[in-house]
Amino acid sequence: MRLIDDAHVEAATRALLGAIDAGDGGTDEQRGVLGAVVSGYWFRPDLDLATLEPLEPAEVAAHFPEPQQRRRLREFMVLLEICRHPLTDAQVTRVDAYADALGEDGPGLRLARTLVRDGTARALADYTRFSDAARVSWAEPSLVEQYLRVLDEPDPELAARLTALHDLPEGTLGWEYVEFYRRQGLALPGVDTYIPAFFVAHDMNHVIAGYGTTGQEETALSAMILGMADTDDHWVLLLTSMAAYELALSKTESFVGKEGVLAREGAAPLVADALRRGAACTGDFSSTDHLALVHLPVGDVRAQFGVPPLHTALLPNAT
Repeated sequence: MRLIDDAHVEAATRALLGAIDAGDGGTDEQRGVLGAVVSGYWFRPDLDLATLEPLEPAEVAAHFPEPQQRRRLREFMVLLEICRHPLTDAQVTRVDAYADALGEDGPGLRLARTLVRDGTARALADYTRFSDAARVSWAEPSLVEQYLRVLDEPDPELAARLTALHDLPEGTLGWEYVEFYRRQGLALPGVDTYIPAFFVAHDMNHVIAGYGTTGQEETALSAMILGMADTDDHWVLLLTSMAAYELALSKTESFVGKEGVLAREGAAPLVADALRRGAACTGDFSSTDHLALVHLPVGDVRAQFGVPPLHTALLPNAT
């Protein structure tokens, strides 16, 4: 369900236009992302960003009396805010004015403030703190108790259990899950020591949604999950992708964050379409017990959750 319903789309668009205007009307990336959301997620290609009159902070609360709508509007403001490079104090102050008018706060706002005012190291620490708090909800349910941590060493038993999923019939969720790792050249959890409970669920979600592992597809998957269920933990998951691929905050031995993912060609329409797909689902496949479904064909799993087809033409390098 879209919390910004059809009746509020124009006002939301005007509010977001105002929120990104730090004296320049918004950057090309910000306006590109907003345009993609308006046309690809809210289905209002008739709204012309060049001619719409932005809403000012003092006006915005009257248009959004419902708490859920205010929350979602604040989330979109944060999404667009961190698409400004470099992120400036003027931009943060502008979004804060709208959030104050709406009576809204949240981890994204705090992340942006910290990044601008206290630097990358402090922002990374804040980001890690709120992402760690959400991690249980992102994890594979049957693995949470034992595997919600970085392993000290490989776990042969878990690795063998996951490898054996490839013995299931071709096209089942389990078979496709192992194939996903093989295609991407990745080591299965248990071989790789990094938080198996998270990555089993995360990569099952990749298989069900149909997205690969490019920065824009990782961000699209998080956007689709947010579209399926408007929860704080799902919003933090999208912030996690944005921190990694838009703000270049994340850094491990095997991964160095990137910047400006939504400025890449085709990225904004892909993410907007992912929000649309998530909102159209009839259930939240990200929170299910994936390991209980591994024997089912992927098509049956998608049907169970009402997953819309993926517009493959939007994928990177699609022909």
